[in-house]
Amino acid sequence: MRIVRCVLALLFAVVTLSAPAQTIQINKENKTIAITTSDQAEALADTAVVTVGFHSFGKDQDSTYADATRTSNAIIAALTSAGVPKESVESADQSLSPLDPVRDQDNARYAQGIRFEFAQSWHVTVLASAAANVLHVGITAGANESGDIQWQLKQDDALQAEAAKKALEHARQIASQMAAGLGVKLGTLVYASNQTPAQIMVGAADETVTVTDKAAPKPNLKPLAISPEKIQKTATVYAVFAIE
Repeated sequence: MRIVRCVLALLFAVVTLSAPAQTIQINKENKTIAITTSDQAEALADTAVVTVGFHSFGKDQDSTYADATRTSNAIIAALTSAGVPKESVESADQSLSPLDPVRDQDNARYAQGIRFEFAQSWHVTVLASAAANVLHVGITAGANESGDIQWQLKQDDALQAEAAKKALEHARQIASQMAAGLGVKLGTLVYASNQTPAQIMVGAADETVTVTDKAAPKPNLKPLAISPEKIQKTATVYAVFAIE
């Protein structure tokens, strides 16, 4: 009995040092080994939600709105001409509001007779490979406040399932090592549960492009070099194995 306890203590020490995220329990009464461990899977995003928008200013409400209407329709027309389906474009926000002369950022414009500002943006959902072109088309059409991209997977459930499978295989490997150390044989899996943490995206930060009127992009420019992010899914599995 003393030898078995020493072996167990040594094995627990090894597990604690090599895999701090794992929890192992051995129950002699019902002859089981219970293990909690995590693993992850990752894949490149195949879908992009691109934010396209603009910000404009005017001396009065009517002219500000009129100019904004022209810019708004020009952006949508450019996206449509580029092959973006209408159902892939969703309005995010739009606002027409007076400038506040008390705000520091409005002082200079207010002194020039500017009294109103307009802002509008859309979320454009396309294939990840088309994100750079959508952003390019929007900016060249007047979308001077664009660039945020949300990277997604069409079937992220499959990636979650892969992470859970890897975690379960990891648990089985650890259980086998534990059983061998105890001089017993690992039996069948008698119980398993999966906990799903939040989605994690790995990669560069979202690209945000703000273009002033003096530095508006020219149509002959090439699209930005943009790469999809990697999306990670993590699964934590609690598995109980019989021992013989």
